[in-house]
Amino acid sequence: MTRRLTRLGVAALLAGLALAACNDAPDGLAQLRARGQLRVATVNEPTSYYLGAHGPQGFEYRLAQAFADSLGIQMVIIPAHDRSSLRDMLAEGRVDIGAAQLTADDSWKRVGLATANYREIPQLVVQRRGLPPTRNITGLNGARVVAREGSPQLQLLRELRGSGAAYLTWTELPREQADPLDWVNTADADYAIIDASEFAFARHLYPDVSVAFTLPDPRPVQWLVRRSALELRDAANRFFSKAQASGFLQRLAHDADAEAGDFEYQEARRFQDDIAARLPVLREVFAQAAASQSLDWRLLAAVGYQESHWDDHAVSGDGAAGIMMLTASTGRAMGVADRSNSAQNIGGGAAYLAQMLQTIPARIAEPDRTWLALAAYNVGFGHLEDARILAQTQGKNPDSWADVSQVLPWLAQERWYTQARRGYARGWEPVRFVEQVRGYLAVLEWYGDAPHTGLAPAPVAAPLLPAWLEKLR
Repeated sequence: MTRRLTRLGVAALLAGLALAACNDAPDGLAQLRARGQLRVATVNEPTSYYLGAHGPQGFEYRLAQAFADSLGIQMVIIPAHDRSSLRDMLAEGRVDIGAAQLTADDSWKRVGLATANYREIPQLVVQRRGLPPTRNITGLNGARVVAREGSPQLQLLRELRGSGAAYLTWTELPREQADPLDWVNTADADYAIIDASEFAFARHLYPDVSVAFTLPDPRPVQWLVRRSALELRDAANRFFSKAQASGFLQRLAHDADAEAGDFEYQEARRFQDDIAARLPVLREVFAQAAASQSLDWRLLAAVGYQESHWDDHAVSGDGAAGIMMLTASTGRAMGVADRSNSAQNIGGGAAYLAQMLQTIPARIAEPDRTWLALAAYNVGFGHLEDARILAQTQGKNPDSWADVSQVLPWLAQERWYTQARRGYARGWEPVRFVEQVRGYLAVLEWYGDAPHTGLAPAPVAAPLLPAWLEKLR
């Protein structure tokens, strides 16, 4: 009897030690912190992650960076070739999170745990501009509809057909083929289904494609985490809840809208034509001038396009001339002997933009630093300072472009400009200038790096251009 009790006691002791060992083992978040890295897989596209003038950008990149910061660990971005590759990474445990505007259908739930929804994206039905408009799903009966193979839009079409629209038919496009918008643009298809956020970027490249109508139900978006990472999923859900309550998610969406820009149809049509016809001649000139001032050539080219549409014969009513629309006094100050010389003109514009960037207080981080410098480039540093002071008196952040842009137009109102050191300014113009440059920049950032060694190499990997931009190469 004593021997039996002893055996039971030893068994209990061993079980207790095993339980204690389990309790002492690092949990999911502890393992991440011990590793010091959060591995995030995403795809290279404007709505998720891309390399911009100020480094990595995109909605998912910024959201994942904020989450990693909240955990106190470093984020490592691992770009996937496509969502199928991303799914494989997650299934094999090579990444902690998949973040690429994903909707967690059964194929995703088999390989990972879905977080709560952190965004809902309206789904647009688009058609070629000028055709009789279609206003609802019945208008797709018998039409040529296209969707990307394996996309959330394809799943949406299946659900619509299963819920009463049995007449729906479509063509699935492999990733290697043209983008669905390209099919509509070239009249090879009548309609395509696309995220509103993606269309905000793509409409600049396909200005002949317009929105027919918006489907009733937006697409929910989640992250997917490793199947064993319950604590990571719960931490992400808490983060999303706080980000929603604080307005952070809304600010991210607003920033994404600003990146996409707000072009009118004719403006977008002309930009597309000028990228093909004028930019190849000027690209290396922009690249060399930008490299000499440690600027990104695409930012400089975007400013030049806003100023003159890359027309080296452009002249304004106040005597500004050339691609960068330099005044005579600015040209002299920047050492430009001949403003009609494109290389000199662009070099002078680069020097002036660099000067504005150097004048902005060093404490102001990117991208606000660049947006404020662009405003100064347009309206003058003195008027920008007046606006920053005015913003501060109104309880706003003088180092935030979002806040300063709200008060810049006030400099045209007597109530405010009489209090400003430098008086009246057409303050709405720099706001519009920055908005337009940001829109052009968002498109040019997908155009690729200049082919010379003066530019810094990509920090992660050369971006994979999607099909809808590949033809611009």
